[in-house]
Amino acid sequence: MYEPGEVISYLEMCKVEGASLQHGMNFRHRGQESVILMSLRRNAPYQDRIEDSGRILVYEGHDVSRTAATNPKSVDQPMRTPNGKLTQNGRFWEAAQKYVANPSEAEIVRVYEKIRTGIWVFNGAFRLVGAQYEHRGSRKVFEFRLEVVSSGGIDSLGSSELKHERFIPSHVKIAVWKRDKGRCTKCGSADNLHFDHLIPFSLGGSSLVEENIQLLCARHNLQKHDRLE
Repeated sequence: MYEPGEVISYLEMCKVEGASLQHGMNFRHRGQESVILMSLRRNAPYQDRIEDSGRILVYEGHDVSRTAATNPKSVDQPMRTPNGKLTQNGRFWEAAQKYVANPSEAEIVRVYEKIRTGIWVFNGAFRLVGAQYEHRGSRKVFEFRLEVVSSGGIDSLGSSELKHERFIPSHVKIAVWKRDKGRCTKCGSADNLHFDHLIPFSLGGSSLVEENIQLLCARHNLQKHDRLE
């Protein structure tokens, strides 16, 4: 499975999740952990954001579908469908309320981030720790708070705590991708890429500046591990 910081294509993401992911919010996807697709690019349709130096992801709920008579940005984000069934917003909302009542029952969410067309990054596993449904302008929107919980891949959820600086902010990932031209800085490969710390995180390296981040292929990332070069 993938590790946080691993760069994948849309098709690879769908393959590992076992379905063609068409929606950003996927509660209990395939009866397993929930999956969220996010984007912090300039033209992103929702106002997702990162807080606490990358420890907290604030994810905006989703709008109603666009119709000839409805501008989705002019109406409240829905808790339920017209026939009373919970929407994805509603399902995540209920899970967040369960956490507030009992923190031992946190929903685990796998988060993927789009950095450009067809290119995604696995951001890791998060715990759904809160939700708000508040007015923004003339309408109400959901905001879901998710906290980083694991430094391992999908198969090692809960194996270790992830210090908050480890999550690389979106603007840093995008800048590094452009600077390194989407290729390994060691061999030029465009396959099996990872965002790697020049000064390893375990030795005090920062995730918050592009000068300390580079693209490495899986082979060179494994060879480097936590060594200074």
